Amino acid sequence: MASKKKTVNKKYIWLILKIATIGVGSLLFLMFVLVFGVKFGIFGRLPTYQQLKEVRNYTASEVYSADNYMLGRYYFQNRTNTNLGEIPGFLINALVATEDARFYSHKGIDTRGTFRVLVKSLFLFNKKAGGGSTLSQQLAKNLYPRKNISILTLPVAKVKEIIIAHRLEQIYTKDEVLRLYLNTVPFGQNTYGVETAALIFFDKKTLDLAPEESALLVGLLKGNQLYNPEKHREAALKRRNTVLKQMVKYNYLSEKEATRIINRPLNLNTRKLTHDEGPAPYFREYLRNELKKWADENPKPDGSKYNIYTDGLKVFTTIDYRMQVYAENAMKEQMNMLQKEFDNHWKGKEPWKKEPKLANFEITNSERYKALYEIYGNKEEVLKIMKEKVNTKVFSWEKEKVVNISPIDSVLHHFAMLQTGLITIDSKSGHIKVWIGGINYKYFKFDHVTAQRQAGSTIKPVIYSQALEKGVSPCDYYANDSAVYKDYNDWVPRNSNRSYGGYYSVNGALTHSINTVSVQLLMDIGLDEAIDFTRKFGFKGDLPAVPSMVLGTGTASPYELVKAYSAFVNKGHLIEPVFITRIEDQEGKVIYQKEPTENSGPIISEQTAEQVTAMLCNSIDNGTGKALRTNHGLKNAIAGKTGTTQNHTDGWFVGMTPEFITAIWVGGDNPVVRFRSIAYGQGAHMALPIFGKYMKAVYNDPSYSKLANSSFNISEETHSKLECEEYREKEFKSIREYLEKKEESIGSFIKRIFGKKKKKEKDKTTEENPEVFE
Repeated sequence: MASKKKTVNKKYIWLILKIATIGVGSLLFLMFVLVFGVKFGIFGRLPTYQQLKEVRNYTASEVYSADNYMLGRYYFQNRTNTNLGEIPGFLINALVATEDARFYSHKGIDTRGTFRVLVKSLFLFNKKAGGGSTLSQQLAKNLYPRKNISILTLPVAKVKEIIIAHRLEQIYTKDEVLRLYLNTVPFGQNTYGVETAALIFFDKKTLDLAPEESALLVGLLKGNQLYNPEKHREAALKRRNTVLKQMVKYNYLSEKEATRIINRPLNLNTRKLTHDEGPAPYFREYLRNELKKWADENPKPDGSKYNIYTDGLKVFTTIDYRMQVYAENAMKEQMNMLQKEFDNHWKGKEPWKKEPKLANFEITNSERYKALYEIYGNKEEVLKIMKEKVNTKVFSWEKEKVVNISPIDSVLHHFAMLQTGLITIDSKSGHIKVWIGGINYKYFKFDHVTAQRQAGSTIKPVIYSQALEKGVSPCDYYANDSAVYKDYNDWVPRNSNRSYGGYYSVNGALTHSINTVSVQLLMDIGLDEAIDFTRKFGFKGDLPAVPSMVLGTGTASPYELVKAYSAFVNKGHLIEPVFITRIEDQEGKVIYQKEPTENSGPIISEQTAEQVTAMLCNSIDNGTGKALRTNHGLKNAIAGKTGTTQNHTDGWFVGMTPEFITAIWVGGDNPVVRFRSIAYGQGAHMALPIFGKYMKAVYNDPSYSKLANSSFNISEETHSKLECEEYREKEFKSIREYLEKKEESIGSFIKRIFGKKKKKEKDKTTEENPEVFE
């Protein structure tokens, strides 16, 4: 019996051995077939050695300010390539210790780990069969991402990655493999490469990362969603500390040092690099469109076109980051306050109540309406759906919030928000320093820097400069009469203060923005001639040939106004705004350099330019802009002009310092969104405070504080020509003043008045003379 048992056992053993041999043989055969098939392209072509030598990632183009701050990026994949020398050694050690401990000893394949993964993939059909991929294999997967992975295709993908990894190690050194890996690895949130990750999570360059920050980024590689420090802080901290322990295990870090780092908190300094967020988003969108035009007109040396989303260009702009921040902060503070005033002003009422078609237009042109109409194709059905309440994200000055309102109410909520546009240029070079196109780019895409709106009194300095060119003096007096212009439908100009009578000097009329005098100056010039002259300043909008043109019933944009006012501080020369200084390709080669532009001939004389600047200084010291002195405490040289349009729809302020020119507009996207009172709706209340808060912050910055001492360098001769009363009850105070104005001697005057007598009359009655001042 025993011998029979032994015989049976031997049979089973031989059978098991036979099956095992066949199994192992089959496995080896399958592996051979699999490797052979992958290598020779049966499952799809592999990249060649040449293609791997020329491997190139989609790289984001970066936009930099004049003070070298990265404003944002244009990308399909948010990635910036960096060199290994710019990556801390600590981060590299953490990466190797955590992801591939035998990285420096293998040739792209960790045999033990690879065999284990293949067995799991082939026999256990485990899609998550990790643990065996080297950094080189991970690099292969990053460069050639898996597609449509299933139980059957996973082993093919693994073999492909092994072969590509081996080829990469034949082409590149270990350091080059590390560089490629760190530039391609994803960190979540459409973030690729360690340089971008350092910026996103810590607002730093990779080279500046602290050890604990490096460990955190390496920890993210195991699962960038699971260990995202913004969403899962505790998990991210735990994973960071695991990385540090791995460094101890492989002798990259001592226990003592690891303990010290582990005790450090998780200090994030996250930065948004989306198209909608970050500094100067409206400018970046304007720049994006201009860059696309540039790329179309300036091909690469090989004839192909630059792609601003993938070619890793570096665009250096004229924007001053700190000034941009100061302006944005001032804008937010003022617009928040104005919106509260506006909401209280209209509490219980709708600005568009008398014009409901405007509200309907906004609703039917909303993205929500258009999307629903695509589905239902019926207006009534869509409007019915849009009246149903849903949880909706809406803009709020406190913070973005989710409220339960109908889509229609959401549209009208945003329709009732006051908007703004602001641009600052360097007064000498034309470099655009600040660009704010609206209150929030994420919610309001329309850019008001280039938008045409009624210009209000900001157009007056142009007309006054033409009057000066034609021989009018700053000290000439004009009657403050509310005249009727019969040829223009009996139109009557009105002053904002409703005050009439007496006489204003030209200087006083501009200082206090007196409409009656401004219209007289315009009509003396002639409408057609005035419009042609105004066009020379760069205004492209509507300029109606009516007397109210000088009051700003025509249109202009903030962009046009800073350009126009540049003539006043540049001796009559118009300065063209500039926004790019140079563009570099991915290798740092300059492919565009802004050449200095020669000024064209002056459009007004140096004397006129100085006189207008001096009068605009007076407007700040004594006129409509004096709140900059009294309320904002600005003591530096400032010239400027407020502007308010019909029905208080648009509020303007254009401010000039010796270095900068700024134009600010405030109003609703639609003219119906406005204050009902000029006390709230005038430019001095809406727009001027933004300038005051903004410039105060600029001059409080030590980098700019010295600018507060600069001057317009207005000559004594010009000052002397403005030494007259701004307002008086009578046109002339004395006969002497009258004669000086008429350039007539007293003898000539006496002879003219008393020299002509009637014959046969013995009395001394003079002829009636309309020129005599009494």
